Amino acid sequence: MRIAKYLLSALLLGGAAHAGEDIAGEFDYYVMALSWSPNWCAIEGDAKGSPQCDASEDFGWVLHGLWPQYHRGWPEHCVTAERNPPRWLSEGMADIMGTSGLAWYQWKKHGRCSGLAAEDYYALSRRAYDSVTRPEVFRKLDKPVRLPASVVEEAFLKANPQLDADMLTITCRDGFIQEARVCLSKDLTPVPCGRDVIRDCSLNDARFDPVR
Repeated sequence: MRIAKYLLSALLLGGAAHAGEDIAGEFDYYVMALSWSPNWCAIEGDAKGSPQCDASEDFGWVLHGLWPQYHRGWPEHCVTAERNPPRWLSEGMADIMGTSGLAWYQWKKHGRCSGLAAEDYYALSRRAYDSVTRPEVFRKLDKPVRLPASVVEEAFLKANPQLDADMLTITCRDGFIQEARVCLSKDLTPVPCGRDVIRDCSLNDARFDPVR
């Protein structure tokens, strides 16, 4: 009985010790998440008074983040020797991320796990964003529509012949199209996504709001 208790205690302590020990730079690939800004604003951005949702802005697909990923699971909040980015560096990402606050948050949660300096992580994020063509058809909408999530996936695949279906997933939230997520190697070559990333939205009537 004492041995069993000792083993159980050791397992619990071992699990606790391992938690939060993700090592910067040790991961398998990236997931780039592209969020449709009007839908995010409808879901939560408007309620938060986010400047991304201001009437003067016309954001479409914005970069939610570039996330280091394991084949199963992902690291986050890694300890790194790299310095946090100065405010001006995060502000420089607002044109593709909507706000500097999102850029800063993504650095803290995900960028530190890349093993890169903040400046290099932001630069890589911009390169990833530029490497994928965002279908222009969605910017032509003049009113909210309901459509199958598969239509959004097909539009991305058509606009990006370098992508196969297993390299891309479309997610939904609260009945809205939420994000297009593309899986990329460390040098930003498209790669198949892991099982925990490929969770395609199956809605046939997901809402899609137009750029304001």
